[in-house]
Amino acid sequence: MKIPEKSSFLVYSLSIFFCYFLFGIVQEKITRGRYGNEPNEDGKVGERFTYVLALVWVQCFCNFIFAKGMLWAKKTKKEDQTHSGYYAVCALTYLLAMISSNMALRWVPYPTQVVGKSAKPIPVMILGVLIGRKSYSWVRYACVITIVVGVVLFMYKESQIAHLPKETTGLGELLLFLSLAMDGLTGAVQERMRASSAPSGQQMMFAMNFWSTIMLSFATILTGEAKEFVHFATRHPELWSHLAMLALCGAIGQLFIFLMVAKFGPLACSVVTTTRKFFTVLCSVLFFGNVLIPRQWFGAVLVFAALFFDMFYGKGNEKKTAAAKKAEGDLADDKKKLIS
Repeated sequence: MKIPEKSSFLVYSLSIFFCYFLFGIVQEKITRGRYGNEPNEDGKVGERFTYVLALVWVQCFCNFIFAKGMLWAKKTKKEDQTHSGYYAVCALTYLLAMISSNMALRWVPYPTQVVGKSAKPIPVMILGVLIGRKSYSWVRYACVITIVVGVVLFMYKESQIAHLPKETTGLGELLLFLSLAMDGLTGAVQERMRASSAPSGQQMMFAMNFWSTIMLSFATILTGEAKEFVHFATRHPELWSHLAMLALCGAIGQLFIFLMVAKFGPLACSVVTTTRKFFTVLCSVLFFGNVLIPRQWFGAVLVFAALFFDMFYGKGNEKKTAAAKKAEGDLADDKKKLIS
């Protein structure tokens, strides 16, 4: 039985909301929670999970297996002709972005990370102008400026509410900015990949996670984190259930994202994934007590409002601009032909 489009859109949207809602809650539980009942020197009870490389390795490995299963089920006949160097570079920047983002959770609450990562258009635009030689409409520039203002308002810490030591103040924000820069580089490399060989989303997901898993395997072994991670998980077996839930939610969430992109297009998917960040922020505040002051709420509203406005109007204006430039180019070519 064929499901109506409206019903399919609702099912996909709710599935993405639910999966990534659980993903965010479990991720914050792992990175900011404590395991065990042993008292520490600081007077707090339980150990903190600090094995960021191992956490990202688990996610990449599970995504790799999941992507392999998707390709097997799809049984696509088109082989991926993309040069492996593109995937290796893309995997490296992708890893640095993810590791920086996860490490930032040790010093900033999850809502800060979510809103900060919503500023992806900033590095994408900068690298698009500098490397891709792209041009953008005034609407896109206005949206990006609004996003910058909103992020600054949200992430700025006043002296009376800063509870971290001086040497760590700003470290979480710095890691978020590094993550955004790596996201921009990842997008630039992916654009080159699309232009050269146009791999499918599943093929890109499979190859990127393959290279990421290999790189992280060497990194965790060389740094000794793999052994320490296994010892930590042995001391606290409840961690395995958290990791399983994290991997499951991430994999299923990506499945419904691919389904939505295939049926309704990337714009509809972007609207859904951006909207769910609102719910992620609100739920994180409710469940983990991450209090947001009015200035931070105002900054969050600016960020999301600019993102929505950009999705609905910015891209449309750029398409008109691109069409006008194409028409001018065609007219110039016709003139040249007439002259010759």
